[in-house]
This record gives sequence, C-alpha cells and structure tokens, in this order.
Amino acid sequence: MPFQSLADIRTLLTRLPAPDAKAIAAAEARNGQLTKPPGALGRLETVAIWLAGWQGTEKPRADRPQIAIFAGNHGVTAKGVSAFPAEVTVQMVANFAHGGAAINQLARAFGAKLDVHSLDLDRPTADFTEGPAMTEAEVVAAMRTGYEAVDPSADLFVAGEMGIGNTTAAAAIATALYGGFGWAGRGTGVDDAGLRRKEAAVAAGVERHQALLSDPLEVLRCLGGREIAAMAGAILGARMARVPVILDGFIACSAAAVLEQTAPGALDHCVAGHQSAEGAHARLLEKLGKEPLLALDLRLGEGSGAALAIGVVQGAVACHSGMATFAEAGVAAG
Repeated sequence: MPFQSLADIRTLLTRLPAPDAKAIAAAEARNGQLTKPPGALGRLETVAIWLAGWQGTEKPRADRPQIAIFAGNHGVTAKGVSAFPAEVTVQMVANFAHGGAAINQLARAFGAKLDVHSLDLDRPTADFTEGPAMTEAEVVAAMRTGYEAVDPSADLFVAGEMGIGNTTAAAAIATALYGGFGWAGRGTGVDDAGLRRKEAAVAAGVERHQALLSDPLEVLRCLGGREIAAMAGAILGARMARVPVILDGFIACSAAAVLEQTAPGALDHCVAGHQSAEGAHARLLEKLGKEPLLALDLRLGEGSGAALAIGVVQGAVACHSGMATFAEAGVAAG
C-alpha cells in the first residue's frame, strides 16, 4: 500500500519528485528553433515545455491520456443543499458505464482511456454539519483509491467527479482553507432558498470543525467527500508517477487545494483545464496560481472541462514535437 494513514500522506508530500531540468532546457532550446516567430504560439509553447519537464523528454507526447471519474455520496444533502436527490449519483454512474454521458463523448473525441470508480455509494459520508464527514480510515481509503487509479503509462491525467452535494463540500473546503465568504454557489442549479441552505451548511460545518482546520488533510476528512478525497489521492499519485495533470472545475480544484496547502508546490505538475461557471472557481484558481486554458461557461463536472483541454495540450504537443526546426526546413532564421 502507498500509505495507510494521514501521517503517511504527510510524509509522502515531503518527497515529491521535481520536473526534469535538463528536459525543460532541451525543450526550450527546441522551441527557440522551430519555424515560427518567437512566442508566436503563446501559451501552447509554455504548455509543451511544462509537459516536457514532467515527461523527461524534449519532445513530449499526449497520445495516451487517462480520465478517471470518482463518484461518492454526501450526508450533507439531507440539509436540502442540492437541486437533485442523491439517487442521481448512482444513475449517472450507470450512464457512464453505458457510454451515455458527456464525458464518454469527450474521452472518445480525444482518445482518452476512461475509468469510473464508485466509492461506497450506498454509504454516504456523514453530514459534516453534525460531525466529521469521514473517519481517518475512510478518507485514507478514498485517497488510496485515487492514488492507485493512475495509470503510470499515461502521458496526461484528468480526475473528474460525480456526487450530488459535492459543490457544498467543495465550498466548505475552500472556506476552511482560505477563509472569507461567498465560496458557495448554485452548483447544479439551486434556487435562492437552496443557496441560503447551502451557505448555512458551509458555515455550520466550518464552525463545528474549527479546532481541526489548521491541517488541510483534516479539512478534507471533516468537510470533504470520498470522491473529493479520491481526486486528491489521484493528483498525488500522478505526481509520484510523474504524470502531468489537467485540473477540472471547482470541485476538482478544491481537492487539489488540500495538497497545495499541505505542501506548497504540490501542484507544479498540474495545469488548470478551464474556468467553470461555478461562481467561486475563478477565485479558487487565483488562490492556486493557475490560469485556465479555457473558459466556456461549463458547470457539468465529470472532468468535462479538463477533458476538453486535452485537445489544447495535444495541439501544443503536436506543434512542439512535430514542427520542423529552421535548419530542418531550410528556412532562414533571420
């Protein structure tokens, strides 16, 4: 097992691998020789060089992407924080299995392997307004599921989620990690009364667990969900396997934030795939220091925004690794 306790995870977070400096230098040199004006491909250039550093080669690839969807249920839904009942989580997992969801279409479009992991859907987390959402054993088990879900042969990884009520958990995590107000949004489309219930649940949860919230992993345990913990574990697992990650929306970024607050720099192997329509996502991306590749007003979850960004990364790689240099093309460099 990669870890058996939160203490083991804290230790692992002190041993994170760094990008390959020689590969970065080689990729930068190659980028300077390609048949284009300097900087003409904008962020595509920096994305390709970032990818090269984690893959350890001046010519990175993005033809083996993996998407892993994690599904969990939340006890806090009893507080009326979602527009849909918890049964929808199970129904959507079945839809993923039958290939009928948006993420199935996007995975197919970009040649990504798609895996779905259900985490005790018949046993929701505890209502975090009344007690910790998970025991230490439960949060560690969920993180381990995510950690072990990463295919080390993948050249790009996306973690997505499904879980009715999980924007409430994500808002509670963000509130606990960063303070302030306004982290709760409309999620799947709650009305004004539902938003007030959601805000009240977030405030109550943060207040109840205040004594533990100086530790980001305790924030995850007390306020998160199994699928959020699994995404955190997957992002950590990808780092240890040196697999670059594209972050999805607000919920995925809340999972990522737990790692970054525990060990600054833990997300150096990640780019933000998109900025979602969930109100606080832009604010969370700013806290993480991540500029999104896309902004298309998406708010679906499932890893869908990050999956779309696979295409951007593949375009960056195609240009960087496939273009001719001035010498190869016989073009004067000026």
